[in-house]
Amino acid sequence: MERIGFVGLGIMGAPMARNLVAAGYELTFHNRSRRELDGATGVGTARAVAERSDIVITMLPDSPDVEDVVLGADGVAEGLRSGGLLVDMSTVAPATARRVHAALAERGVDALDAPVSGGEAAACSGELSIMVGGSEQAVERARPLFDVLGKATTYVGPPGAGQVTKAANQVVVALTIQAVAEALLLARASGVDPARVREALLGGFAQSKVLEAHGQRMLDGAFDPGFRAALHRKDLGIALQSAREQHVPLLATAQAAELFNALIAQGDGDRDHSALALVYERMLR
Repeated sequence: MERIGFVGLGIMGAPMARNLVAAGYELTFHNRSRRELDGATGVGTARAVAERSDIVITMLPDSPDVEDVVLGADGVAEGLRSGGLLVDMSTVAPATARRVHAALAERGVDALDAPVSGGEAAACSGELSIMVGGSEQAVERARPLFDVLGKATTYVGPPGAGQVTKAANQVVVALTIQAVAEALLLARASGVDPARVREALLGGFAQSKVLEAHGQRMLDGAFDPGFRAALHRKDLGIALQSAREQHVPLLATAQAAELFNALIAQGDGDRDHSALALVYERMLR
């Protein structure tokens, strides 16, 4: 087995790293805040992680974090030897993925952008959906890791393609959350039991994972974060920026982004993204 490094033990990263340890990988990790991980070795910098690893996985909040951790002082690039591999599983701008790939290629290091979908539950169970950009050879090298972390890995195309796919994913998820929130609110305001409406919709063409999981969250008012609203707003910003670069109108996405802005302004940015329903409920008060 290759030696694995992991940088970023947040809501998603920590269970992903634990799954790799459980699969028998020798793992070295670094996190900005002090964390413990049974069976793995913690070190003080991303560079130190890379120096002890053949493949480094990063799982970080945003594009500036990835550029700093990978290309900054004491970063991954300073520690990975020629022939190493970076697998960035963060959700960042496609342009960031391409910059990182180009910078590492100059050092003889390959890179994949491999963002994920499925939230904390899928990270814990090893059932993430992984969408990958980069070289097919690098994807095959990383596939044993992807098989531990996810249930479905799709090679999409060249560097940045994984992040374009994730942006598209986040558009679909955000608009579906918005649609479910509106549908259940309409039911409640009309004097019809929204739980029964959800049950009926799950049996038809409107069925979706968002309706199943987040619809129930909305009914229960249970918004502990599986995926924080503020991060989804960040992801929509990536989609909208990419759309501007490609001259693509994402009208509904822009509206959803404004609803997330309102949710964050109301102090709920750290709640689950399904808490978007609260914006609608507050409009009725």
